[in-house]
Amino acid sequence: MSQTKSRYFIALLPPQPIQDEVNQIKQYFADRYDSCAAQKSPPHITLQPPFEWEIERVSVLQECLQQFAGDRSSVPITLSGFAAFIPRVIYVNVLQTPELLSLQKDLMAEMEMSLAIRDPISQQRSFVPHMTVAFRDLTQQNFGMAWSEFQARSFQYNFIGTHLTLLIHDGKQWQISSEFALKDQSLSLQS
Repeated sequence: MSQTKSRYFIALLPPQPIQDEVNQIKQYFADRYDSCAAQKSPPHITLQPPFEWEIERVSVLQECLQQFAGDRSSVPITLSGFAAFIPRVIYVNVLQTPELLSLQKDLMAEMEMSLAIRDPISQQRSFVPHMTVAFRDLTQQNFGMAWSEFQARSFQYNFIGTHLTLLIHDGKQWQISSEFALKDQSLSLQS
């Protein structure tokens, strides 16, 4: 990757108290199962997978996201237990609501149409919203032990996703670059 570009992705982040709890789970995986790769980003639901973008054109990207977010309503999110992509990923399960599926599909379409940003892998498989707590550096042996511990564990939260978040990779981890407010649902109900 050249110095003129950075890696970005777009996500929904839960409220801080939920982030804090998910970060404690990530820390548990680091301590107990030697898996710390998930600690390189804040807890999130990826809507647009990582892509490269020219640093000096980030305002174009931000403008597009601002316009997109301003036309979309906040989305109800339900976190419900844990699930896995066997044999390496354990995550907080996010229910596939029509609102969330629509937001993700529309965002990816907008990114491709307006900015020529596309993720061929995501376009070939269905969207599975999730909040990763362990992946990549979780060995298969540790996955087996961790999954037997977490597969029946309860984790229930509801929140409203009120912002799209643009994250940037600083060379070591993902940082919040900017946020874009979604329309308030109470406003959209009145119109």
